[in-house]
Amino acid sequence: MQEAFRENGFVSRLNVARDGEQAIAMLRKQDPYSDMALPALVLLDLNLPRKKGRDVLAEIKGSDALRHVPVFIISTSTREEDVLSAYDLQANCYIPKPIDLKGLLDMGKLIEAFWIRLVVLPDEVRSWPRPPVSQRIS
Repeated sequence: MQEAFRENGFVSRLNVARDGEQAIAMLRKQDPYSDMALPALVLLDLNLPRKKGRDVLAEIKGSDALRHVPVFIISTSTREEDVLSAYDLQANCYIPKPIDLKGLLDMGKLIEAFWIRLVVLPDEVRSWPRPPVSQRIS
């Protein structure tokens, strides 16, 4: 996924956790991730191994240090109870998981255009320089 995003013009850094426990360790900067910057946003699958996405979301939004990081749920489920549960836990949005590479790349471009180039985030989660206004939307 990282390579596909890079090859298609996604300029933001992309760190991928293999499971929910690693995701929390990365976000909390626990060893060996102590030098890792807070992400500008989190793409979170609900069906992570070891620690479910809902639990990761609850931990992020329950933490003073992490609660400002936008969290996007990416899931194959569009069941109303899953969507409501994610928003109840303060997810910033819920996106149906794309079914192919083109859909994944399109999703990445839309997220980057809106959340990275347009939206103003707190300095603590914004780890890149903001482009000039004229370059924010193309």
